[in-house]
Amino acid sequence: MLNRLVTVCPIRVTLAALGFALLLSSSLQAAELTLVRFGPAGAEKPGLIDAQGRIRDLSDHLSDLTPEQLSDANLARIAAIAHDSLPLVSADTRLAAPVTGVGKIIAIGFNYIDHAAEMAVEVPEEPLVFSKAVSALSNPFDPVIEPRAATKLDYEAELVVVIGKRAQYVDVADALSHVAGYTVGNDVSERAFQRERAGQFIKGKSADSFAPFGPWLVTRDSIDDVQNLAVWSEINGEMRQQGNTSQMVFGVAEIVSYLSQFMTLMPGDLIYTGTPEGVGDGFTPPKYLKVGDTIRIGIDGLGELRQEVVAGP
Repeated sequence: MLNRLVTVCPIRVTLAALGFALLLSSSLQAAELTLVRFGPAGAEKPGLIDAQGRIRDLSDHLSDLTPEQLSDANLARIAAIAHDSLPLVSADTRLAAPVTGVGKIIAIGFNYIDHAAEMAVEVPEEPLVFSKAVSALSNPFDPVIEPRAATKLDYEAELVVVIGKRAQYVDVADALSHVAGYTVGNDVSERAFQRERAGQFIKGKSADSFAPFGPWLVTRDSIDDVQNLAVWSEINGEMRQQGNTSQMVFGVAEIVSYLSQFMTLMPGDLIYTGTPEGVGDGFTPPKYLKVGDTIRIGIDGLGELRQEVVAGP
């Protein structure tokens, strides 16, 4: 599975060692890394993807990929490790969400011009902000669980921003320096809960399994232009979404700066940045998810998610 993903979504990984003095330099930039967490549920270990697309075990150097590990200095320390000295991990090992200890999930609605049009809403003048419950977090290949009374289950392919440094009242020009990296997300939604249950998006966005992300955390300097990445989704082999982050109404730097005016963003926080057109609710008639459906979602250079929809309790 991993080898196929690496072929489809090539990445750039720095192997150059960095000196200790460089780690302390005030001009330090985030290292080029692709990080993962792997292993059985409840016993995950940190790892990285090497230049050959293989998983390497980092557990001798850090206990896990937690918010505390996401600073530029810590990422540079990881990059300084000789990657070929790290133990190899079987390619068919389970991959988990690439960061643990997420504090909050913020999401941006109607942030692609074509998606706003398919949902028959005006393009927002400011970012439309909502949250998802942290209990909605799930791993990149875990199933989507249909909640009780669900009738309009939907998918949304999204670029997810992972915060690496505390951000409060930051300028747009400085916003990306607060980002550790990027990953793939599925903003799973129950449209009836979202719109027909007395308002508040959070009710339609927060069921268990409604925030899968991963499989990789790709550090920000590994991406040449975060505003030029293809974003796609496929349901049961049918391509549904084919967009690009260039179509965002508000770009990543604008979003991070904007959110930091209203709340303090902390290391490990996730920002789901919106979805392009092609969600199930946008079709006539709608194409909502049902039990047994298979969802695939991917972004250039960031890998892909895969979920099966299963019946809930």
